[in-house]
Amino acid sequence: MSVIKDIEIMELGEADSSKSSPWSSTILILKLTTSDGVVGYGEAPTTLMTLPVYEEMKEVSRVFKGKEATEIQKNYLDFYKHSFYLPVSMESTAALSAFEMASWDITGKIYGMPVYDAFGGPIRDSVRAYANGWYDRCITPDDFVKKARIVVKMGFSGVKFDPFGDAYDNISAAQLENAKEVVRAMRESFKNLDLMIECHGRFNANSAIRAGLALEEYSPLFIEEPVHPDQFEGLIRFRERVGVPVALGERVLDRNLFLNYMVNNAVDVIQPDITNFGGLMQGKSVADMAYSFGIEVAYHNAFGPIQTAATLNLDYTIPNLLIQESFEAFNPKWKQNLLKSGYSLDNGYFKLAKGRPGLGIEVNERILEEYKLHGMEPFSDLEPPWVVQGTFKPAAHTRAKRRKKAR
Repeated sequence: MSVIKDIEIMELGEADSSKSSPWSSTILILKLTTSDGVVGYGEAPTTLMTLPVYEEMKEVSRVFKGKEATEIQKNYLDFYKHSFYLPVSMESTAALSAFEMASWDITGKIYGMPVYDAFGGPIRDSVRAYANGWYDRCITPDDFVKKARIVVKMGFSGVKFDPFGDAYDNISAAQLENAKEVVRAMRESFKNLDLMIECHGRFNANSAIRAGLALEEYSPLFIEEPVHPDQFEGLIRFRERVGVPVALGERVLDRNLFLNYMVNNAVDVIQPDITNFGGLMQGKSVADMAYSFGIEVAYHNAFGPIQTAATLNLDYTIPNLLIQESFEAFNPKWKQNLLKSGYSLDNGYFKLAKGRPGLGIEVNERILEEYKLHGMEPFSDLEPPWVVQGTFKPAAHTRAKRRKKAR
């Protein structure tokens, strides 16, 4: 038997947060070691939740420690039984995800197989990626186009971006016009590039509808979280009015909670995040559920490279994969160097290291030591933590009007 013996929970980041990733300046890493010396790694997300998730991982430890590492479903359900708020508590689902992920890493190593083989085996040997995190400090159409040229030269055939500046809840005529100018410039400059529009769940339904109708003509691959995530009826109104495909799911914390979106035709592309969703079993199960509805999958993937490796193991197996989110090329160096090996990103496509057991990764222990932190991630009154750095600002012509009015 391979009993979980040692559990180490680590927070990683940079003391100088200005050098780190604005969308995830900290990550939580889990290292499980069994009684016979097999090591598995998992990852949990943060986003103004670093210490709550860190503390909840200690609670999950109380259930998993001393248990057989390969009895993943049993251990998962055991914690589910004890965790009263699990289906709607990000702290609980995120903490549990890291343990589930690390358990799969161990199980694959014990049986000498990649995790993707445990989920039915690969149906592809590479995964198309889209770029995210590339547009820091972009405000004007020229800003976006200039940086997008660099991304296209890297080989990406799709990009996601948030063109809405500092609009929140409502969107003014000037903010909407600037967003439209940005998307128009991107479409005119890159005819064959898939454009994905990020709303970050920031709008009420009326504003989301105005934005969606304004951007329809530029044929986005999808528009992501157009409506505040707790306003389901508003999303239905958006669907009735706007002809752009809808993607969502990074804040949906359980497979069963997706069902309402599916049966009500509220989504075209689901984006579960296996670091806050319960892990790989949930991620595969909801992909199978979506397949029955003809819905595609584009897993959310915004934190660290262990998450990426685990997500790719699912990408290799599901028939309804659309495309995979990637921050890799724009991550800070410490994140890029956290893994010595495991996967590659070349010319816009991911590839896992072939045939390696578990998640297929080799962790750089030096990074684990050098970048240990303990505390909450940075906070700024100037922009929320979910935007790409330097983008939550008024458009240039809007700023000029405000200055003129102030005089």
